Amino acid sequence: MKLAFLFPGQGAQKVGMGRALAQKHPEACASFQAADRVLGVPLTRICWEGPPEELTRSVNAQPALLTHSVAVWRLMDAAGFRPQWVAGHSLGEYSACVAAGAIGFEDALRLVRRRGELMSRAGLERPGTMAAILGLEGADVEAVCAEAAAAGVVVAANYNAPGQVVISGEIPAVERACEIAEMRGARRAIRLEVSGAFHSPLMGSAAGELEAALDAVPFRDARCPILANVTAEPVQKADEIRQTLKRQLLGSVRWESSMRRLLGEGATFVELGTGAVLRGLLRTTDRQAMSWNVEDPESLQATLAGLGAPAMPVTGEEG
Repeated sequence: MKLAFLFPGQGAQKVGMGRALAQKHPEACASFQAADRVLGVPLTRICWEGPPEELTRSVNAQPALLTHSVAVWRLMDAAGFRPQWVAGHSLGEYSACVAAGAIGFEDALRLVRRRGELMSRAGLERPGTMAAILGLEGADVEAVCAEAAAAGVVVAANYNAPGQVVISGEIPAVERACEIAEMRGARRAIRLEVSGAFHSPLMGSAAGELEAALDAVPFRDARCPILANVTAEPVQKADEIRQTLKRQLLGSVRWESSMRRLLGEGATFVELGTGAVLRGLLRTTDRQAMSWNVEDPESLQATLAGLGAPAMPVTGEEG
């Protein structure tokens, strides 16, 4: 079985994330405890109790998602599963790097906390928004953005799946692009609740400072290829990984292309962390793809059973 581990990005967070898993599996609980210690903030409480508006803040959501994904990955690793590839959607690429051994968990925590701070600040300095365009393919959305550019900066930010492309940019330009997209036959154009225009030129100030933070962190060659967001190509050398992460914040997330590459390799997919958004995108791309997701004790045992492994013993307690 050729396993590809997938890691979700910002937007997947929800109050209660990881709690049941940590209560039943001390290995998972240790990841949350480490995050609290490394960051010096009560991240576990925010994850498990909220309030939602606190968890949704980029500065908290990003390390929260990383922590949950790493907690799940450690359980899968303990069960003996080693991926042949890893990929993460935007923020999730940092989780993928941890799973591949390219960066340490503690370094990744500090990086994504800083990334969240920088993205939030850039969103205040250059306000923007994002919108999901449903029912048009990538080239059509690019043409829409070009036509709407008279109203300001707007670009295709996430190529998620067939007929699902997210655009990002200045508010008047995104609104104009949504209007044009619907005139061009889009099924829907949906404004997203975000604090900035991620994966667009409006993140320029954040990208510059994030580069410095990435340069300060030791990277290692990955144990398995990481599908880079900006190229949909596998990277494994330490410096290649660092450079693709530097490009990520301004570049487009080429998720559909990444999934098609893995499908062509005959991969079986497991999404690790909060929710099952990436499984949904995968089904849109190929309904026949074999996939599971793990976020809580029930989905962990279901995935292990689906992969032909014995159930994992529960050593913690409900509480």
